[in-house]
Order: sequence, then structure tokens, then C-alpha cells
Amino acid sequence: MIEPPIGELLEKAHTRFALVVLSARRARQINAYFNQLGEGLGSYVPPQVHSLSRKPLSIALEEIDEDKVVIDIVEPEE
Repeated sequence: MIEPPIGELLEKAHTRFALVVLSARRARQINAYFNQLGEGLGSYVPPQVHSLSRKPLSIALEEIDEDKVVIDIVEPEE
């Protein structure tokens, strides 16, 4: 079983496409954070939740579930 449940994540992201884009972007940021740890640069935001998972995508989905990462919908100006 997937944890957190996909149904709950879809309620927060509104569409499947938005959920995929948001989780993929955040997973890349988390992966980049772990890759640059030894360099001492600190240009990426660390994971915002304490997770037992070691996979960046799972951590990103947990962050979305706990509302640590949200979608900012921008309406186009006319």
C-alpha cells in the first residue's frame, strides 16, 4: 500500500498532472540537497519532514501530504 494514500494527495494537488509535476520537482530538489551536503554550499532546502524513507520521491510525497509543499496557482492576467 502506498503511504500516503494517492486519494489524499490528489485532494491537495487538485489534478494528477499537478501532483506529478510538484512531487517530481521537489524530489529533484531533495536529491540535489543530499548530493551537495559535503560541499558546504547550502543552496537547496533540506527535507521538511522526518521520514524513514530514503527515496527522494517518497519524502516529497510525505511533504505534500503534510502541507509543507503546496501548489501556488497563478491566474493569467488579461
